[in-house]
This record gives sequence, C-alpha cells and structure tokens, in this order.
Amino acid sequence: MSNFDIVRAWKDQEYRNSLTQEQKNQLPENPAGIINLSDEQMTGISGGATIGYALSAGSSDCRLKAPDVTLLRQDC
Repeated sequence: MSNFDIVRAWKDQEYRNSLTQEQKNQLPENPAGIINLSDEQMTGISGGATIGYALSAGSSDCRLKAPDVTLLRQDC
C-alpha cells in the first residue's frame, strides 16, 4: 500500500471503509491516534485562539479591536 493510500485511509473514512480486511490489516496506526469527544466536549471547542481585551465600564463602542481582527461585544 502506498504512502498516499495510507494517509488517505487515515483521513477519509469512506475510503477506509471501502478497503478489504487484508488492506485494513496492513495499515499502520494513525500517528494522531483515535480521538473521541463527547457532545459536551464538542460544545466547548472554538477557533483555538484567545484574544484578550479590556474596555472601560460604560463604553458605548461595541467593536473590540485587535491586529487584523474586529469583534463585536456580546452585549451589543
């Protein structure tokens, strides 16, 4: 099995399901391992970045600015 087919089998479940049992037995274990997340864990996942900010109390500006990013405050 080629490296291309191995990586495709790791990434593409439909392709992996189409392999024969013999081909599946030849696959090395995915280096990322198997990850199973509950629905509760999935709800806590976001974009993977945190942007810190501070606004003075009573600020009427609903835009939070960071380099290359403009966000809207949730209370606006």
